[in-house]
Amino acid sequence: MTEERRDSVDHILGQWRRERPDLDLSAMGIFGRIAQVTRVVEGRVEEVLNRHGLRPGDFDVLAALRRSGPPYTLIPSELSDMVMMSRAGMTSRLDRLEAAGLVERSLDPADRRSFKIALSEKGREVIDATMTDHAANLARLSSGLAPQDAATLDRLLRDLLTALT
Repeated sequence: MTEERRDSVDHILGQWRRERPDLDLSAMGIFGRIAQVTRVVEGRVEEVLNRHGLRPGDFDVLAALRRSGPPYTLIPSELSDMVMMSRAGMTSRLDRLEAAGLVERSLDPADRRSFKIALSEKGREVIDATMTDHAANLARLSSGLAPQDAATLDRLLRDLLTALT
């Protein structure tokens, strides 16, 4: 029998159990670990994005356009909804991406008051290369889990997220 691995969350929970044995802290362990995993993963993801000259928000926009399928074009409000950001924030992000040659704006022929945002050829090359590295990075980060454990964790997190939203 091997000794159970302990982490920093176990230490924190142990302190709270000593000070407040009356509390059920099982959920604190779950969410504490989710928060710590999130911080580690975000840092490693940003390293990959930085190598491709992207910020996380830029990646979100380019990825939304790319996964929308041909012709890889959306209106700004659709993009805002897909990346869960305000329309004002989206404008400055699109300005930066357009200046970098990664997206192109054009008037919407159906509504000349509105624009369409299209992934440029350069933008498609950048997001495809970034996505290749991003997927490999995430696979490396999750490689500490056996495939069946990864599938179980995925299912449990989906259930939790569904229950919370």
